[in-house]
Amino acid sequence: MTFKELGLSEALLKAVADKGYDTPSPIQEKAIPRVLEGKDILASAQTGTGKTAGFAMPMIQLLCKTEPQKRRVIRALVLTPTRELAAQVLEDIQTYSKYVDLRSMVIFGGVNQNPQVSKLRSGIDILVATPGRLMDLQNQGFISLRDVEFLVLDEADRMLNMGFIPDVKAIVQRTPKKDKRQTQLYSATFSEDIKRLAKTWTLDPVRIEIA
Repeated sequence: MTFKELGLSEALLKAVADKGYDTPSPIQEKAIPRVLEGKDILASAQTGTGKTAGFAMPMIQLLCKTEPQKRRVIRALVLTPTRELAAQVLEDIQTYSKYVDLRSMVIFGGVNQNPQVSKLRSGIDILVATPGRLMDLQNQGFISLRDVEFLVLDEADRMLNMGFIPDVKAIVQRTPKKDKRQTQLYSATFSEDIKRLAKTWTLDPVRIEIA
């Protein structure tokens, strides 16, 4: 199996080639075609399996199907439990979107919010965020999630263990209803709590398990 056989666009294939990759990992091989079909995803996958590319590349391709509005709005949201993971996810998204017209950024706590607010005001398409800072900026009126078409919850089990789920629930409630967005949920393990939340947040999801 090659990346081209997964149905990726020329722009994404060029970005993948720049990285020196030619064979998709198991999570990429299983997730990318289903995301391109518009399916919601529930995937069991550990860090280091290539899951970021698995959700980012097809999401980027689907976002490019429509021209950005003159005033860009947040159309894709990726939630992660830690600032380190958020920064890494943004780096990957920017790598794979280098040949398309999409703007992306990351927000997390522990740093001055003013540069983040300034960049948000300039308009972005893809936002990677940790729950606490996202809630904070939402409550201050700097962020609207009403135009989100793609929602990704990365390392959901860690968000649960770190006590972020009340914030995540509030954030998801501020996005369009689940039949109006595409939702992907990635977790190393699927506890009963995570399964209940997944049922609430997703619509007829495809289950993917990577050993």
